[in-house]
Amino acid sequence: MPIIEVENLVKSYRVYKKREGLGDSIRGLFRREFRDVQAVRGIDLTVEQGEFVAFLGPNGAGKTTTLKLLSGVINPTSGRATVMGYVPWERRNEYRRRFALVMGQKNQLWWDLPAQESYRLHQQIYGISHDEFKRSLDELTDLLGVRTLLGQPVRELSLGERMKMELIAALLHSPDVLFLDEPTIGLDVIAQHKIQTFLRYYQEKRQITILLTSHYMKDIAALCRRVVIIAGGQIKYDGSLAGIVDRFSGSKIVTLQFAAGNQPADLMRIGEVLDTNWPKVRLKIARADVPLRLAQALSEYTIEDVSVEDPPLENVIADMFNQVEEESAAAPEAASGGAATRKANAEHAAKDLSR
Repeated sequence: MPIIEVENLVKSYRVYKKREGLGDSIRGLFRREFRDVQAVRGIDLTVEQGEFVAFLGPNGAGKTTTLKLLSGVINPTSGRATVMGYVPWERRNEYRRRFALVMGQKNQLWWDLPAQESYRLHQQIYGISHDEFKRSLDELTDLLGVRTLLGQPVRELSLGERMKMELIAALLHSPDVLFLDEPTIGLDVIAQHKIQTFLRYYQEKRQITILLTSHYMKDIAALCRRVVIIAGGQIKYDGSLAGIVDRFSGSKIVTLQFAAGNQPADLMRIGEVLDTNWPKVRLKIARADVPLRLAQALSEYTIEDVSVEDPPLENVIADMFNQVEEESAAAPEAASGGAATRKANAEHAAKDLSR
């Protein structure tokens, strides 16, 4: 039985368009202009118990809005959704005791107090017994290696240490569903790896359901078998990680190693030259043309080694994001949110995915 069911979920905002200048600001007091922004446009999604699902998309695609809808933080414009049989925006206490939301850019711990004081507050809010609280806290602090930091004010912790403390706070009441919104944003490679290792172990041990949004492909590759790609408020792909390349990549990366002294000058006839490290050359060739181009190269040149591989996953997804943004550019301005914003979002997404 699905633990999360979403059907035709829509969320739109009415945004005030403030013009620059004193005169326009005064006029805005009496006559305001608004535009409608559709953050989520009729998505359908089903998640089974124990799945670890990645939610990918460029900035402004609707990822965080969807998580907020599923956690009951905001109400939808239309559509329906249930999580563990509960309607999230009804905000029933029974539901709020069974899920957790962690946002990488927002704190839930008291800034000037040690984390252990915030944990005591969580114990009272969620009605956790003394024995269960101690057992959970000991397990989580040992897994994340932060036991010695419990008495240190949160403001004195590093970003990676704070995120570990945030995860502990979210898991103290043993939720059945966990929503993670960019939990490794801004973290160094070591901190990212430790959090990935912890999440993988904890999810496999407890079989909780996790929805993860991230711009770091290493998070996705390390943790998730299923990927949902959302862009422009709509789901564009729902399937395996490997299936993304098959569906969205129209090219292959071919590496040719030529024999010594046999350096051709017309490689562009075979494919787009990506880089040359003689005697090796990397070419980008349309997927459908690979057999023909390879046969042409082997017949005309002396080649000692050949390798054919898919392009990097982050490049495929970034190209797909850019394609979606270009398609949105043709839509009405009210639906697209502005050409400058689209371009900035696409460029930012491509940079994030390449990290």
